[in-house]
Amino acid sequence: MRDLGAGFRYLLKGQRWVARHGRQYGFGLLPGLITLVLYAAALVALALWGEDAVGWATPFADDWTSPWRGLFRGFLTAVLFALSLLLAVVTFTAVTLLIGQPFYENLSEKVDRDVSPDGHAPDSGLPLWRELWISARDSLRIVVRAALWGVLLFGCGFIPVVGQTAVPVIGFFVTGFFLTEELTAVALQRRSVELRTRLTLLRSRKTLVWGFGTPLAVAFLVPFVAVFLMPGAVAGATLMARDLLGEEIDEGGDGGEKGDRAATTSPQPPSGSPAPGR
Repeated sequence: MRDLGAGFRYLLKGQRWVARHGRQYGFGLLPGLITLVLYAAALVALALWGEDAVGWATPFADDWTSPWRGLFRGFLTAVLFALSLLLAVVTFTAVTLLIGQPFYENLSEKVDRDVSPDGHAPDSGLPLWRELWISARDSLRIVVRAALWGVLLFGCGFIPVVGQTAVPVIGFFVTGFFLTEELTAVALQRRSVELRTRLTLLRSRKTLVWGFGTPLAVAFLVPFVAVFLMPGAVAGATLMARDLLGEEIDEGGDGGEKGDRAATTSPQPPSGSPAPGR
């Protein structure tokens, strides 16, 4: 249970870090705002034309008598919107990170320099296009996994009692896990840690991951909150990535003079393989 509290503290530390670095926070808001506008437009379009889409997809129900045709298509429309909303919550982080890759890479590097005892941040050495490709590929894999879990949990939601009590709780924990994977990927990819290894690391410290990601998953249900918490979530995930890899964290770092000095020196070589999770 100690890891559960530690994960939540990393979330708070990340928010405190961006609060002390206003410029980084401002730049970190831009990708979330862009993603929010895109998702809001898609959901509004679905709300306006979702019923027409369901009617087009179910021509066999055209000859059904009232009220069965309306009830059937109304139910499918509600299911479509609910699944789309769930997918939006699950994929919001992945899409925001993809859009804001340069912003969040820069923010994560500054966090690493700030808390590293020697003021250095790991660097993958890859060109930007290559990093974007890896990020998009890994994000798609995570979204597929999350979508499968979403469909499974949605089906379990129809089980009496359990579907209305245990399933929503499990859903928040599952969403929190995948949110944490996406956020820690920013720092771990710079250390050349592959997706399979990242998942192994996170599974080895599940309570730490849940302590960080589950409260974030609850907060991300409100899109505007997600936008404002995103920069701090990236900062906190960078701190947690250092913990997962057994790297030292200098709690006295303030991101000022030490970070500026580190920017003028060459970064340390990327780590080939992570240290075992504690």
